[in-house]
Formats: sequence, C-alpha cells, structure tokens
Amino acid sequence: MNRGRLLLLGVLALLGGCQKGEGGAVRAVVVGDTPEVVDPAAGPLTPAQALLLSSVAQGLVRFDADGNIVGGLAERWNVSDDGLLYIFRLQSGTWPGGRKIVAEDVARLLRREIARSSRNALKDTAGAVTKVLAMTDRVVAIQLFAPRPHLLQLLAQPEFAVVRGGQGSGPFTLAPQGKWLQLSRTLPSGEDEEPQVERVLLAAGPTGAAVCAFAERKVDLVLGGTFADLPLTGAARLPRGTLRFDPAAGLFGLVPTSAEGPLADRAVRDLLDRAIDRAALVGALGGPDLQPRASIFEAGLDGNIPPAVPAWGGQPLAERLPLLAAEARRLFPREAGDTPPVVRVAVPRSPGGALLLQRLRTDWGRLGIMVAHADDAEDADLALIDQVAPSVSPAWYLRSFRCGVVPVCEPQADAPLEAARATLDAGERSRLFGEAERLMREAVVFMPLAAPARWSLVRDLPGFRENRFARHPLSDLRNGSGR
Repeated sequence: MNRGRLLLLGVLALLGGCQKGEGGAVRAVVVGDTPEVVDPAAGPLTPAQALLLSSVAQGLVRFDADGNIVGGLAERWNVSDDGLLYIFRLQSGTWPGGRKIVAEDVARLLRREIARSSRNALKDTAGAVTKVLAMTDRVVAIQLFAPRPHLLQLLAQPEFAVVRGGQGSGPFTLAPQGKWLQLSRTLPSGEDEEPQVERVLLAAGPTGAAVCAFAERKVDLVLGGTFADLPLTGAARLPRGTLRFDPAAGLFGLVPTSAEGPLADRAVRDLLDRAIDRAALVGALGGPDLQPRASIFEAGLDGNIPPAVPAWGGQPLAERLPLLAAEARRLFPREAGDTPPVVRVAVPRSPGGALLLQRLRTDWGRLGIMVAHADDAEDADLALIDQVAPSVSPAWYLRSFRCGVVPVCEPQADAPLEAARATLDAGERSRLFGEAERLMREAVVFMPLAAPARWSLVRDLPGFRENRFARHPLSDLRNGSGR
C-alpha cells in the first residue's frame, strides 16, 4: 500500500471518529495532495488547491452549484451599456484577524494577479482589462478596452480568488486539524433563531483509496475525478446514481511538443490525426455522455461559431485507411527488417492513460507506427492536454495554441486572433475566431479527441449539481440550495 493511500486512510479514521460530534458535517475527499491556501499569482493551481481556494478565499463573484454567477466579495455589480466597465459594490466584511475589507485592498490584489510578473494560469484570459481600481472604500471598478461578456465567469474561477497574507475572506473559515481540514461557516438566521453552523471535513488522497472509502460509506463526496482514474470506479461496488459526470467543456487531445523531429512535419501530424478512431477511444474511456470531437471549438461558445471540422471528419475510418496506409509508407519508407517508426506520447501513468495509449497503439499500429509511453512532455513527441475551459469564450481555446505558447503553431492564425482581441464588434470577433480556428486545425497544431471527462461520487447531497465548469462549491450541500 503506497504512502498516499496510507495517509488518506489515516485521515479517514480521524474523520470517522469525528462524525458523531460534527453535527452532520459533510465528509469530502478531493483527489490529490493535501491542499494549502496558496497565492494564485504564484503559479497554476492543482484541483485540490482550487477547491480549497474557492471555499475559503472567494473572489468578487463565485459559482453556485449550477455554474451560475453569484456574489462573493461583491454583493452586487453593474455593467456599462458598452460592456467596457464593470462596477462592483463590496459586502461589509473583515479579513481573518478583524481588519475591514476595503476596495483598495481588493483592487491591489487583483492587479497583482494579472500583472506582467504574475504566473497566474488565467492571466492571459484577462488581457482586455486595462484598469482595476478602487472608486470608494466599497466600490471596485474594472475597465476593459473591448467587451468581454464572459468576464464574470473568469472572475468566479479560483485563480481570481482574493488572498491576503495567506488567508481569504470565506465563505468558509479554515481550521486545520492534524491531517485533515475543517471548513465551517455560520449560516444567516433570523433575530430569534439559533445560528446554524455548516461544516465540511475535507481530506485529500489518491483516487483508489477515495473510491473505496466512498463505497464503504466513510465519506459523502469525492471530487476531482478525470479520465485518468475513471476506470477505478468500475472496480468498486458503488450505489446506483452516485457516480456523477459534469457536462464539462474544454480541451482533451494531443499537442506536439517540439518543432523538431517527425511531428514537426505537418503531413505526419495530419496522418496521425486522421488515423485516430475517436469513437472507439471515447467508448473505451467510458464517459456516458462523452462525444468524439475533431474540432478545437465545441458547441455553446460565445458567438455560436460553427466548429472547424476537417473534411474527413464525416468519413468512416475504414474508408480512410487505404489512403492512410499509402501515405504512411511514403512518409516512413522502410526496407525489410527496418525498425518501425516510434511516436512517444506523454499521458498519465494511470488506468485511463493506459486505455488511451492502447487505442493509439491500435490505430497507429495499422499504419506500421509504434507508440511508446513518455512520463513527461520533454521526452515525448506528443503530450496530452486535459483542461476544462474557464469560460464560454472561444479565445481561451485558440490562445492555448498561439505562437510562443506551443512549439508547433500556425503563424498565420495569430493575426486574426490578435485582431479578435482588439475589435469592438461582436460579429467581427466571431468571424476572426472562426478564421483562426480553421487555420490552426488545417495546420494540425492540436489533435482534438473529445471534451474533458470530469466525475464525482455523491451520496445524499441534494445541493450538489453537475455543471460545465466542473466547479463544485462545498456550501449548502445538505440543504439543496446549492448557493
């Protein structure tokens, strides 16, 4: 038994011992290492860190259980008619320690998260922001140079949580208790009502141990599941209806890792892309509503831009194979006895990663191409991207593959992408995004496979909901309001 599993089982023993005295506390496990409150400007967040930040260090706004925007630090907000100015009125409140929360503190911390020196993973998504300033002690203004109707979705992400001195403003307070974390908050009540305290006991650990603990009724909630560990749920006796899947939107596919070597050749990328049996891959991964995808965009994004599906996208793989085999012989000529070409793919060492590799071995093996596993992108030809989109903006999808971000890019796509960032016309912005996606897809800078798979285990928590952002607030899980 590995150290992570032993640690989680030890934590669960503590949680079990506290259950009776915790007044109905929700017992939750998030996949990963035990999180701490971190500075979002310091670098990308792990799923466990993101969950903790969204619980104890809210931003101006936050997500409710359905993925809708509700107040966080801000009690209300207004947007100018031209969409270039957002005005937030802060709730009355204090930081841990008793200092009053004022607009200047909030504005300063948000400016720090989008500053040039910041390593915030979503800094680029806020590129249209020109100013963040305090107008009064309780009013924060955000000015943009072009409209961004998805700005509130970005501000609700834990990457824009407001952290001051290693602490946040709630909605939960954090009280570490040995190897586990206790989150608590006092619920609003009437003058003659006894204040009610909501508690969540939070642990972190490996998926296998979390699934077993859930099956044994030691925990109520498991969060943070991905395609990588989904097969582990099939090995446990889970009650009917407890395995829940988010309708997550985002990117799940393969990206070249170097501008040198065989994958630097667009023809080789195109060959491998066309040879993937996406329907068989999605079937092997097992997500119930997961659909194969051959476009960078997906339905439901701002502007309703038709995704750029390649011409071969509607052709059955069996009909493509003869031409693909001939193309493979041309691109990889071999004499009898020569070693087959090898493509190294970086995917997680996990049951889901093994399924993905096996499907690629089957698909590319038909062309005489071998597939080898790589532990990280530096040793690979292709790496897996598995990310949930932070908003419904098409920009995030495309800017993930612009020149300077990925080693293999399409320079011609950068011009419409930058023009889209600057234009004030929504129709023109959509047109430019569509053009940039077409150019990127034709250059095969990314091989889309499907949407990201995100799953949770949920028992008797009416406040839990699935949503496209796969963000799950820990508040009001028992009472069902999901706020």
